[in-house]
Amino acid sequence: MNVLIVLAHPEPKSLNGSLKDLALETLTNMGHEVIVLDLYAMKFNAIMVPEDFKERADETKFNPIVEQYNAVKTGKTAEDVAAEMEKVNWSDLIIFQFPIWWTSFPAILKGWIDRVFANGFAFDAAEGKMYAEGLLKGKKAVLSFTTGAPWNLYTSEGPHGDIEVALTSITHNTMEAVGLEVLPLFGIFGPASMEEKELKKEMERYKAFLESF
Repeated sequence: MNVLIVLAHPEPKSLNGSLKDLALETLTNMGHEVIVLDLYAMKFNAIMVPEDFKERADETKFNPIVEQYNAVKTGKTAEDVAAEMEKVNWSDLIIFQFPIWWTSFPAILKGWIDRVFANGFAFDAAEGKMYAEGLLKGKKAVLSFTTGAPWNLYTSEGPHGDIEVALTSITHNTMEAVGLEVLPLFGIFGPASMEEKELKKEMERYKAFLESF
């Protein structure tokens, strides 16, 4: 299996960085091919701008979804985006590794999705190819994340609400919208308040989770 790990955390020594390292080691030892994208280390440009599109479908006004489609179909996608698309095409499974910030992922990961999951590549707006007909159909996705708040704050009774409900805009309206099969979530809640032995158990739990693929 070809696995793409997309890491979105600015500190390499963070728990997210350690989870990325564990995933790389575990999956490689299982015989899978793994590519890691460290978006902060890459200084990935998360901002879509008109300059991304050298040959415009419409020079009078900038409509991102129209220009994405034109760029994909004419082979004129910006070089940095095209390189990311190749990795997505190569992958069978994409692991998104990130901290929960404001009940979502960091802006750099949102920007990666904005630019890479382009119209004509990940979905086709004109032909209605989304969800069951999304263009990334056949691939799988995992959201692996950490939170600042403890688990009880992310339950249906907690102030933040059920984490699975809170992340629906990502799991359903983003990942499933482009045809990805979303596997169960993996989260470590409130790691900053955990003792070392608790963190070790969480890492062991992630290893077992990865080995279930």
